[in-house]
Amino acid sequence: MDLAKFAITKRVISGLATFLILVGGYTAYNLLPRFEDPEFIIRQAQVVTPYQGASSIEVAEEVTDPLENALQQLQGVKEIKSISTPGKSEITIEFEIAASKTRDQLNQRFTQLRAKISDTQSRLPPNVSPSMVFDDFGDVYALYYAITGDGYTLNEVHEYAKTLQKELVLVPGVSKAVLQGMPTQAIYVEYTPSRVAQLGISSGQIAQVLGGQNLVTSAGEVELGTTRIRIKPNSVIDSVANIEALRITDSQSGVSYRLGDIATVVQKDIDPPAKSIFSNGKPAITLGISNVLGGNVVDMGTAIRARIAELEQRRPQGIELKAISDQGATVKVSVDDFVMNVVIALVIVVGTLLVFMGLRSGILMGGILLVTVAGTLIGMYVGGLQMQRISLGALIIALGMLVDNAIVVVEGTLVRVQKGEDAASASIAIVNQTKWPLLGGTVVGILAFSPIGFSPDNTGEYAGSLFWTILISLMFSWLVAVWLTPYFCTLTFGKSVAKNNVQVDAKEGVILGAYRRFLVAAIKVRWVAVALVVLLFASAVYSFAAVPKGFFPASTRPQFVVDYYLPPGTDVRKTAKDLQQVSEWLREQEGVTGTTTAVGGGHLRFMLPYIGESSEASYGQILIDVENLAVIDSLLTPVRNHLSETLPESNYKVWKFVLGPASGSKIQARFSGPEPAVLRELAKQAKEVFHEEGAIAIRDDWREQIKTIQPVINEVAARQVGLSAEDISKALQGHFSGTQIGVLREGEELRKILFRPAEAFRTSPEALSSVRVFSNSLGESIPINQVVDRFDVVFDDYKVRRVDRKLAIIAQADPADGVNSYTLYERIQPKLEAMVLPTGYHLEWLGEAGDSARAQKGLGSIMPLGFGAMILVVILLFNAYRQPLVIWLTVPLSIVGVSYGLATFQSPLDFMGILAALSLTGMMVKNAIVLVDETDSQIAAGKARMNAVLDSAVSRVRPVVLGMVTTVLGVAPLLPDPFFRSLSIVIMCGLSFATVLTLVIVPVLYTIFFGVKSSECEA
Repeated sequence: MDLAKFAITKRVISGLATFLILVGGYTAYNLLPRFEDPEFIIRQAQVVTPYQGASSIEVAEEVTDPLENALQQLQGVKEIKSISTPGKSEITIEFEIAASKTRDQLNQRFTQLRAKISDTQSRLPPNVSPSMVFDDFGDVYALYYAITGDGYTLNEVHEYAKTLQKELVLVPGVSKAVLQGMPTQAIYVEYTPSRVAQLGISSGQIAQVLGGQNLVTSAGEVELGTTRIRIKPNSVIDSVANIEALRITDSQSGVSYRLGDIATVVQKDIDPPAKSIFSNGKPAITLGISNVLGGNVVDMGTAIRARIAELEQRRPQGIELKAISDQGATVKVSVDDFVMNVVIALVIVVGTLLVFMGLRSGILMGGILLVTVAGTLIGMYVGGLQMQRISLGALIIALGMLVDNAIVVVEGTLVRVQKGEDAASASIAIVNQTKWPLLGGTVVGILAFSPIGFSPDNTGEYAGSLFWTILISLMFSWLVAVWLTPYFCTLTFGKSVAKNNVQVDAKEGVILGAYRRFLVAAIKVRWVAVALVVLLFASAVYSFAAVPKGFFPASTRPQFVVDYYLPPGTDVRKTAKDLQQVSEWLREQEGVTGTTTAVGGGHLRFMLPYIGESSEASYGQILIDVENLAVIDSLLTPVRNHLSETLPESNYKVWKFVLGPASGSKIQARFSGPEPAVLRELAKQAKEVFHEEGAIAIRDDWREQIKTIQPVINEVAARQVGLSAEDISKALQGHFSGTQIGVLREGEELRKILFRPAEAFRTSPEALSSVRVFSNSLGESIPINQVVDRFDVVFDDYKVRRVDRKLAIIAQADPADGVNSYTLYERIQPKLEAMVLPTGYHLEWLGEAGDSARAQKGLGSIMPLGFGAMILVVILLFNAYRQPLVIWLTVPLSIVGVSYGLATFQSPLDFMGILAALSLTGMMVKNAIVLVDETDSQIAAGKARMNAVLDSAVSRVRPVVLGMVTTVLGVAPLLPDPFFRSLSIVIMCGLSFATVLTLVIVPVLYTIFFGVKSSECEA
């Protein structure tokens, strides 16, 4: 079908199609979901299994190992990682992308996972609690608030937070609303051990009384005439006073005692406290809100803020709601900034076209560009893409490329019209002449981005929308060029075109004349020209040594983080005290606007690259808000110095958020092997190397060993009084942590009732010797010293980590301020790899180097297919081999501009820069195709070969240079954005240098490969 002829003859349809595309583009722009980062699937789930009383090694061997064995049998498992700590097994399983491409497929994997875990429960030790599976590990709480209250207790703040939670979860677009940092209270029944022993009362007796009083049981129904009425007795135990009033009867003497007379009953926060949150030093509760899958986070944020405003009158005076992270507002600003960049790029491109093509042609090209962008937005909406930093960046990258096809059609039509041909026939002829070469060039340009679109790596999935946006935009640009552009040409060009463009042509004649003379000279010394280009290429390759390396740049988020570690086993109250001091000091620093502190664990996942630490009493994290991004770099070193000077016993990490997938420390060396002691020694050696090379934040992920009190039980004595090791363990647990003897119902809350000795008998040096063990055979409690010979202090591993069922420890560090992480890695790598590892032990690099290697491996696995397809397209396009060879020999020339550009700007060749370098291949091939195809066409028309080479090169200078200029200027607005800086530099410098060289080297190589002699020209 002749689309150009159809567009011109069916003018009403063409006009209507244009109108519908513009309206559809505007509608799609308003409907497209908006996010800060690409919404990709987190293919991970966690399995948590409590095993109270077990050491880390016991947890690993008796719980983690059988569970891992079961999970390993699932199909499509990528990696299984586990952390075994005293009393808890935590396993994280990740599935391959290929095995769970969609969320439905992933949910099927999770269902299979739950079945495996359920089947394995019977093979675990009898006193292991049931495993819990969390498959919402990847949920991002786009809106994250801190709720505080001056003059209110945290329990009162919690009551308001629950009310707010119930209201906000009903807002359209909200998936979940989660609270964190809530106070957990319990009822403590505290006694004097000697008094209870004298009375012969055990915790079991009290539990039996409480259970009978506070169980919810059916009392039946009574029939009264035609009505049946349910009988429901009131709960007897509904307050602390009722617990105190309970009477405990001695079964032997028959004497009863009031519980309040023999023990103190008090309701208070659990001891030790769980995770707690502080906002600007005040106790707080955080509220995280996630949006539904595929929802618009901007719309959800707007709806949430509107609902909060409606509920303002119901908020008690003094209670404040502070936004820790509001992606709704952030994304709106981000999208608005990107849209402004798109508008700026659009203005730059149109302005460039106006300057170089004249008023009419410039306006025409601006209209074509607007229609193409509108069609791209429609395609993005239909294709399920979102507006986020990757897709918007791709749109800006594509802006300059979108006009390439249309420029060829408009330029060719303009030339023919100036020679007297009418616009309709001219545009139809040009489209029919160029549509297949343009399609081939477009397909090649798209295929250049294919490695990122089909990369099997997580990084590829993160940035994959770049390929799909480019695919939609470039294909639509070709469609517009061969369909609607001829229609627009007939509307724009008239009889006065030649007259209006005389001066422009004269000016171009001078430039083109100089280019022709230079090209003639280069062809005369063609081998010298080739040699000079080869030398230039070699110097560019050599100059790459001066280009810094990188993976993903730092985020522009005006917030940074302090991770704080104390030795394992540290009381959480000590951790909280230290972090409060640090937070107070931070708020006094210039440029800091606030702090949010989490004690005993990390925050909710409030942004995609962030992963919070699991619960740990000796750990805390501070989020520091600053006035602007520039403040952060000036604070990093002072914060580290303050922590070193005031809290020397701590380990800490001060870091900025990074764009792209999360990876933790920049330098990570993972050792795996069978023995924990050997792994610790290897990690120690690695950390020494890190220290020698000036790294900071040095630590390993097993942490220090912890002190453990180990009772040495006299088994003979224990058997004589009818006691087992389990009885003794329970007595110790009940003495120091309390024994649960029931629950108290308070509204919707269930509070544990714990039976334990008074504080004086739990914290004194004689506490261990004061423990009494109740013997059922004797009917009384006996001192623990009768059955325990001594209490030894031993050191146990606090965290035992495994990867794919092998013990593994990670030594990790970060570069000092101003030091490139790859520079540090290159100094460390040979030293660690020179270590002699025992048989069965292995070293693997993670962190930035490992992530980059895996991402490049993912690209590399697809790159041969992408490049193979590009080569095949060019061969099929020309149905020959020499033309494709000429074209592909020009591709390496892009390295010249890339190398010198990055080295000059000292910008790293990071992941986005690598993508840009790949895209340059498509741009180069596309330009060369246009040039070679025109040469072949003129030779086929009977022109002398040397004249054809020169004339075709001269005739294609303007469209090729215009395409280059519009692409280069189009990406210029991305230069200030750290995420796209290297990409912009690669495209701007690489394409500029390569285009200039291509206009010379392609004709030169053509004359070499086809044996064109200088004498083959017309007089």
